[in-house]
Amino acid sequence: MKTYFINSIRFVLLILIQVLILNQFNVFGYINPIIYPLLIILLPFNINSVQKLILAFILGISLDIFEDSGGIHAAATLTIAYLRPLFLRNAFGLSYDYQTLKFYNAPFRERFIYVSLMVLVHHTVLFSLEIFSVDHSLYFIEKTIYSSIFSILLIIITLNLIRKNSK
Repeated sequence: MKTYFINSIRFVLLILIQVLILNQFNVFGYINPIIYPLLIILLPFNINSVQKLILAFILGISLDIFEDSGGIHAAATLTIAYLRPLFLRNAFGLSYDYQTLKFYNAPFRERFIYVSLMVLVHHTVLFSLEIFSVDHSLYFIEKTIYSSIFSILLIIITLNLIRKNSK
């Protein structure tokens, strides 16, 4: 019950922060900070797959409604939610396989790899659907790389702030 309440608060806060604050930033036309994948990143490791996909869809479609973006956020969040077990296994290895993993107790390197994989795949799907043109391949690559770097840094900083506040 506590997990549902915490995830509900995160859901609302992340959507509000993304829509009201972060979507107003577009640095040099390439950097668009995106923090809402943090909800999928912080989901419990043993969550039911169906619940995870439904939550990812609701998160993505909520942003699509606010931005009138036609489902690209829903596609990106569903993709990372679906691939999440693969990313967890690649980043955390046996700790994830045997369900002995505590996210904040994991080494920074493993958390960084996990966050980076999630963000890179999310941004690749999101921007490929947004740009959807071979003529703009260089723009797509630049936007994906620069936005990913900025988003990863923002998410890592947020994770460290959450960790410090929860202690």
